[in-house]
This record gives sequence, C-alpha cells and structure tokens, in this order.
Amino acid sequence: MTQSQTTDTTPPSPHEIATELSKRVIGQREAIREMSISMSKKLAGLPVGNLLMIGSSGTGKTTLMKAVESFLEKRPNLSLRSTVIRMHANVLGEEAQRGRSGEAILHRLLDRAREQLGPDAPLEDLLAQASRGIVFVDEVDKIRAWVGDQPNTSGIRAQEALLTVMENEAVPLTLPKWAGGDRITVDSSGLLFVCGGAFEGLWDSVFDRVTVGKDRGALKPVTVVEDGEVEEKLIFHLRDWLRNDDLFEYGMSPQFLSRYDAVVLLSDLTVEELERIFLTVPDSGYHMARAYFKSRGLNLLLSKKAVYRIAKEAAREQRLGARALKEVFRRVIRDYEYDPESKVNGPESSVLIDLPDVEAALKLRQRG
Repeated sequence: MTQSQTTDTTPPSPHEIATELSKRVIGQREAIREMSISMSKKLAGLPVGNLLMIGSSGTGKTTLMKAVESFLEKRPNLSLRSTVIRMHANVLGEEAQRGRSGEAILHRLLDRAREQLGPDAPLEDLLAQASRGIVFVDEVDKIRAWVGDQPNTSGIRAQEALLTVMENEAVPLTLPKWAGGDRITVDSSGLLFVCGGAFEGLWDSVFDRVTVGKDRGALKPVTVVEDGEVEEKLIFHLRDWLRNDDLFEYGMSPQFLSRYDAVVLLSDLTVEELERIFLTVPDSGYHMARAYFKSRGLNLLLSKKAVYRIAKEAAREQRLGARALKEVFRRVIRDYEYDPESKVNGPESSVLIDLPDVEAALKLRQRG
C-alpha cells in the first residue's frame, strides 16, 4: 500500500479529500484546500478552527458543503467519525427569540446521530457522536447585526446563538421527547462550524472605500486589451482589499468573527470554469434541456463556439456566478423548447445550436 492510500483507520490526507471535492466543485481552489485541511484534521480527531466562506451567489459555497456530505456518506468508516448537518442561519435567530439559544443545532445533530447509529443506540453514544459534528450554516450574512442604520434584532440574537454553541463547553439542552426530555449540558467544543454567505453589498462598500471613500486612490487603473481594444480599467478583487473592519461595519460582531480561524473568499468564476459547469454538472440548464429534447425523440447539440459565447455572457454577471448560466441559456433555448420538432436541422433528428443562433438570441434580449 502506498502512503497516499488510506486505510479504514487512517484519516484521508487533505490532498485526497481535495481531489474528491474537486470532482463536484469547479474552481475555488483555495476554498477546497481550506475545507480539505479542516476535514482531515477533524476526521483524525484533532482540534480544528471554524471556517467562514464569503462568495457571490452561485460561486459554489453550498455545492462545496454538499460535496463534503457526499464524500462522507460514501465512506461508512469516515461518516461515523462525524455527524454532518446543514441549516439556514435565520433558524438560529428564531430559536434564540424563543429562549432556546443554540438548541436547534444540537437537536439536529442528535437527530442525525440517531439516524447514523440507530434508534436503539444508548443516549450516551448518541451525544458523543453529535458532539463530533460538522455544522454547515447557509446564508450567515443574513444574520448581520444591523441593516443600514437600523439594528437587526433577529440577526443579533442569531449571532449570539451561534457564539453560545461555538465557544461553550457546557451548552444547556432540553433533550427531545424520544430521549427522555431531561435538561442536560452538552460539550460543544468539538464541533466544526463552516458558515457561508454572499454578503451582498460588501463588495460595493469595499470598492467605494478604495475608490471614492477614505482610501480613495488606493485602487489604480490598469491598461488592458479586450476584444482588440486598449483601455484603462479598475480591476477590483474583494480578497485583495477586504479588512476585518469592513466585516464589522457590515454587521458581524468582533466576538462572532473571532471564532473563525480562516475567512475564505471564493473567486468569481472564469469563462472556462463556467463552460465546465455548463457541460459537466448534471443539473445544469444544458443537461436539463438535453433531457427534455431526448423525451421528444430529439438530440440537442451545441457547438463549442456557442457554449463559449453563453459562458462569456454569463461571466459578465459576476454577482450571479453559475446561476447566470441558466438565465443566459434560457434566453437561447426557450424558442427551441417551445416547438422542438420545427428546429430539427441535422441528421438523426438532431437540433444544432451554433454561435449565430446564440448571438441572435442575446441581441433579441438586448433590443427588448
């Protein structure tokens, strides 16, 4: 056996985990690496810090979380080392408002541990399994402490609820009825939290700071050549300019941010990455359309130039990430889907969409 091979008792290396995650997550090398290091440490039973992922909608935050879940589910010897749950950040605020700070997390972990170990497993074993959990929190940016100049009470409570579980070794918990309903304390110090959010508005506020705000002039224009034309552009990447103060001003408390060992910024997807997503992801608009055409006895084909043009158009919508692909492709494919049989233009009942067809559809939308 080579050193790169993992036995049933040896946790996988970060490289092994990253290789598997990369099969489902396109791009986002830094985020995959950070997640893989944390997972390897976690599966080895070692202390590991929490992760905060910041990235525009559609860049792959939730996909990465799902990829980790799938990675563990396919390996029974690893899945029993940790219990994984995923929840929306707003749920924490609702629970805190009811006076049950953090209980939603612990209840879900306990329910998931019961699914893993079976309904007859001793409570002690279930609690031990739950305490080794991985908690994915979606849309953590929705629990900012204020919006504009107005305090966001539910956001404040939700941050406090998360803090309670993140930093406490004795979290009060009322057991569910199936576990007896007693009031106990749970050691949550062994949990790993991976929180992600789009942080809408953060990009704009940091861009304004370095262009027209207190750091005006810090971002310098550069000369670029685009479509054969030379021009000066401001090229701004949030990762190059983000400071902790920006997150404080956004509404994330210093105490809350201090619980994360790493803040990972997901990159905007390139045209090439969007092409790969369009062609390889099973639930992409392209594969859904092909399935529809196949149900009609037709074969949908797109030329390489057509695919590239769709991806290039989607890349212009940086705030939407991969979600922009579906919107752009919808403009192209909708007339074909309305009357598929009339669009047959190739052998063996095939419908071929080429670059001029894509250009025509996009121009039609621009005129509209």
